[in-house]
Amino acid sequence: MSITVEQIDLHVINTRTRMPFKYGIATLEAVPHVFVRIVANVNGAQAVGIASEGLAPKWFTKNPDTSAEHDIAEMMEVIRMAVRQALQVREASTVFAFWRELYDRQRQLAKDTPYPPLLWAFGVTMVERALICAWCRGTLTCFADALRTGTLGVDLGVFHEELTGTAPTDWLPAQPVRAVVARHTVGLADPLEDGNIPDDERVDDDLPQSLDACVAAYGLTHFKVKLFGDVDKDVARLTKIVNIIGRHGVTPHVTLDGNEFFRQVEPFRRLWTHISQNESLRPLFDGLLFVEQPFHRDAAFGPELKQDLLDWTDRPAIVIDESDGTLDALRIALDCGYAGTSFKNCKGTFKGVANACMIARLRAQHPDRTYLISAEDLCSIGPVAMIQDLAVAAALGIDHVERNGHHYYRGLGMFPDDVQEQVLLVHGDLYHALDDGTAVLNLQHGLINVGSIVDAPFGIGFDLDTTRFQLLDDWRYESL
Repeated sequence: MSITVEQIDLHVINTRTRMPFKYGIATLEAVPHVFVRIVANVNGAQAVGIASEGLAPKWFTKNPDTSAEHDIAEMMEVIRMAVRQALQVREASTVFAFWRELYDRQRQLAKDTPYPPLLWAFGVTMVERALICAWCRGTLTCFADALRTGTLGVDLGVFHEELTGTAPTDWLPAQPVRAVVARHTVGLADPLEDGNIPDDERVDDDLPQSLDACVAAYGLTHFKVKLFGDVDKDVARLTKIVNIIGRHGVTPHVTLDGNEFFRQVEPFRRLWTHISQNESLRPLFDGLLFVEQPFHRDAAFGPELKQDLLDWTDRPAIVIDESDGTLDALRIALDCGYAGTSFKNCKGTFKGVANACMIARLRAQHPDRTYLISAEDLCSIGPVAMIQDLAVAAALGIDHVERNGHHYYRGLGMFPDDVQEQVLLVHGDLYHALDDGTAVLNLQHGLINVGSIVDAPFGIGFDLDTTRFQLLDDWRYESL
């Protein structure tokens, strides 16, 4: 077995949301969506692999003093860094061996930059995903089978010493799930009811806009609600959300996103006490699954916070997300009292696989304790990023996933008609067409069917020529 990189191209399209997405200190309205295209030799035959991601500011770094233009430039630079290093690595016996050398090279380079691990590793993940795609396409293998057969070469001991000598098949489900529950994001600026939408912000595009309309249109049962970190604002908003969901006869399953608003345990604990003991919010807390990253990434693993978290014996299950920047972040988090971490392809596919295996091992060892790996979203869209993300989550056996790209974007409307037609033809379970032909996520009864992407090589069952898009070197921020 071998994989050799012959060529790497970077292309981009601009994307604009149908409504603002406010998360933490940022509001997403327009971003570049970058494609990595790798031409590789897989076991002696040429194969093309692709990966993509929308460059969302203030997630990989959370600096309120930098501009969106600055943040996007940094994300583009770490992708370019990884591409340059991949061309130097050039060849390896397996995709995992290639990734490992690339990761080590990027880590060494990043020492001379201000880039934190979450950011510089993102560049690696773009190449990693394109390599996996090339391998799966070159061997005509879906991602789950590539994991099960061991052809990707994943060495779990690189991430977790306890897993040395074991394989993903020892820990992951024998078969990937073929449908996942969509956990709907309720962003900080999202209208809760149609009557709350000002005329100049109303979107008339055949898709639901308010939470109320989304529950009705999609049959939602699972929700991810972002918190303000303010008791009065959060209680008032959560009460409205509970009432809206309840009107639809839905028993909600909920996760709460703390958006890194806290640097100490005690302020979050006070907020938690207020909202969890509020009787009007009982339906929400009866169905609470976990809390996501309430503590700022700069403080989340600090010794004082660690001790205070461990001393809070009846704390809710809390998972990290933005703090998961290094290969050992899950281990550190567990030692600090967190219940687990999240999976996103943009944080690393192989790392996600290893963390899922580690969580499975811990659950088997300690069935009386709560250990979690969730699947969260970075406003990902098709026809590549979201599909590959879902392909991995399905292989890991994660049965509910946060999805929001379909809500803040109007499907694949930013792509040419023939691309959308390809997607509809090959992935008709995942997408369906609106009256004007736009391909949008086929979300019904709260479920996303992923059978066609589970069966396709790394999710993508069609040929996408990304060279038709703008070269990244020719892109300018002013074009957004």
